Amino acid sequence: MGLLARVRKEWFIIGIVLVISAAKLAPSVGVKGGPLRPEITITYVAVSTIFFNSGLSLRTEELASALMHVKLHLFVQTFTLVFFPVAIWLLLKVLALTAINEWLLKGLQTVGCMPPPVSSAVILTKAVGGNEAAAIFNSAFGSFLGIVVTPLLLLVFLGSSSSVPFSSIFSQLFMTVVVPLIVGQVCRRFLRDWLERRKPPFGAISSLVLLMIIYTTFCDTFSNPDIELDHLSLLLIVFIIFSIQITFMLLTFLLSTRASSGFSAADSVAIIFCATHKSLTLGIPMLKIVFEGYEHLSLISVPLLIYHPAQILLGSILVPTIKTWMNTAQKSRILLR
Repeated sequence: MGLLARVRKEWFIIGIVLVISAAKLAPSVGVKGGPLRPEITITYVAVSTIFFNSGLSLRTEELASALMHVKLHLFVQTFTLVFFPVAIWLLLKVLALTAINEWLLKGLQTVGCMPPPVSSAVILTKAVGGNEAAAIFNSAFGSFLGIVVTPLLLLVFLGSSSSVPFSSIFSQLFMTVVVPLIVGQVCRRFLRDWLERRKPPFGAISSLVLLMIIYTTFCDTFSNPDIELDHLSLLLIVFIIFSIQITFMLLTFLLSTRASSGFSAADSVAIIFCATHKSLTLGIPMLKIVFEGYEHLSLISVPLLIYHPAQILLGSILVPTIKTWMNTAQKSRILLR
């Protein structure tokens, strides 16, 4: 793959590095009250745009075929929104005894509270040849569920910003998340044929808006001289994130491939990716709302910013191995009949 092709493929990851660098060079541009006016353009316009875009792009009409596989959906949603955050909470009890930056550890907890992503789990499941319909359903359903469950989990495990009352958080979530999502779905009903013909770049639009949010978040950090991040803590967090992903992928594989589980090999593939992947697109805007006013918000966001490319990288590396296993398992099942 040539350099230009690689840049096009990984433009979002490169974009994250560039916007963080830009925030370091000129933090005054994106701080609250600065030229970009993030308290309006980001808090309301950018977040609403992301969720309107999600509502417009979610193909809920395709989910009917996967709806009846209740056991699989229950497994995925319970693992990602119950087991995952509780397991991270228990892990942090141990990690709190180390010298790792406490705000990065809090950020690890926020990763555990996030819903599954709309795109990456589906793309990887499709690449392997797994149960794509189940992956689409759990990604979409998890996104809707996450609108309510994720803020509650964040408040339970971490508390909210002292400057923002509980009622204000949920009223803002309703106006900037729920309403745009519903409006997007309503618009999709009328524009479905046009959307299918033109195929607008929904992913690219959300990613560009997300880069704006990341930029202003780090502008707040770099404008505060009291915030410091040691490199050792960052390296340890990267190692912990990859360890968590590998461990949880292995755990979901073992649980879903037991003879008593009732899942096919294709089902297991969807479970492995959907239950262990976390949404950056939904996560960053939610953190921006729930922790509005936190001076350490950007540090809390760092583990999620690392987890996103890490899950795609690890998943992509494992695609050939998982595909070989699934094909072998399916052939063995046919021979046993």
